[in-house]
Amino acid sequence: MNEQRLYSLDALRGFDMLWIMGGAEFIMALHKWLHTDFTAALATQMEHVPWHGFHFYDIIFPLFLFLAGVSFPFSYQKRLQQGQTTRKIVLHIIKRMVVLVLLGMIYNGFLNFEFPARYASVLGRIGIAYGIAALMAVFLSRKIQIIVFGSILILYWAVLMLVPVPGVGAGVLTPDKCLVGYVDQLLLPGRFYFEHYDPEGILSTFPAIATAQLGIFCGFILQKNLGAYQKVLRLTWIAIGLICGGLIWNTVFPINKNIWTSSFVLFAGGISVMLLTLFYLIIDVWKVRKWAFPFVVIGMNSITIYLAQPILGLYTPHQFFFAGISKYLPTVMQETFMTFTYILTCWVFLYFLYRKKIFLKV
Repeated sequence: MNEQRLYSLDALRGFDMLWIMGGAEFIMALHKWLHTDFTAALATQMEHVPWHGFHFYDIIFPLFLFLAGVSFPFSYQKRLQQGQTTRKIVLHIIKRMVVLVLLGMIYNGFLNFEFPARYASVLGRIGIAYGIAALMAVFLSRKIQIIVFGSILILYWAVLMLVPVPGVGAGVLTPDKCLVGYVDQLLLPGRFYFEHYDPEGILSTFPAIATAQLGIFCGFILQKNLGAYQKVLRLTWIAIGLICGGLIWNTVFPINKNIWTSSFVLFAGGISVMLLTLFYLIIDVWKVRKWAFPFVVIGMNSITIYLAQPILGLYTPHQFFFAGISKYLPTVMQETFMTFTYILTCWVFLYFLYRKKIFLKV
């Protein structure tokens, strides 16, 4: 393994993708089977909060974007050590931005000629937010980057609370009347994911850049010539500070994933840093790694499995191998069995790629 590559980073990315790869559906199916208070509580956490608030499932996207940021300092250092010029590194960042935007459009069905097309996407947001944050990391000092980070969050809060929406007024944070939706309707072409706005729309991309910046800041901390426990302690304090900051800001600017509020950036960022710290401590500091291997297999091909599910149709081989078997099980167990075996199908596919050293690199 490349010394510059953190095993914990791949493991945490895999843990994150597991929930998109059927983990959430498995928990909900398990609740339908068992019907306990505990499974009910877990199942509730496997769905996005409709508007204001936070569930576990709301961490999936910001955590992935955060981890993209964490990986940047390591890839940047590697390219510098290879003798790449700043120009070449910048072109790579821009290329990655463009490719992710295009892959996001393909994921949305652009090649199926579904019109009006949805141009905004999860991958597109990752590409744009990560790309801009990475370019700032190349050209700006760390101090200026931190100032930009804080400025984005404060300005986004001010704009949403102070700039009036025609016919509505200022500071209205509802799905049909907030400024985010108004700007999307005014400037974003194509169809939206929701009726009045797109969760990966125009205005909310700005605070997403701050999420990517948080990852880059943490990546540089992990890269520093510090003792392992010093890094853990520093990251722990950052996580606590972010979570507390998010909860405090939530009192006047609610935590909301759909419009990626500033309080959401802090709160989700704090949880992301906390998870990174925990995985880093266990896997890279204590060297307890065997348990993490299934996650690493997923994490090293995370974009592959994200795209493979709708595009390659992994549902078809899964149905072929397991649908017949499920019919012999009690009805209440069938959905749990099928969701678990779907996760297994995806993992076997990724393990095959892992063994063959086939990795989709964008």
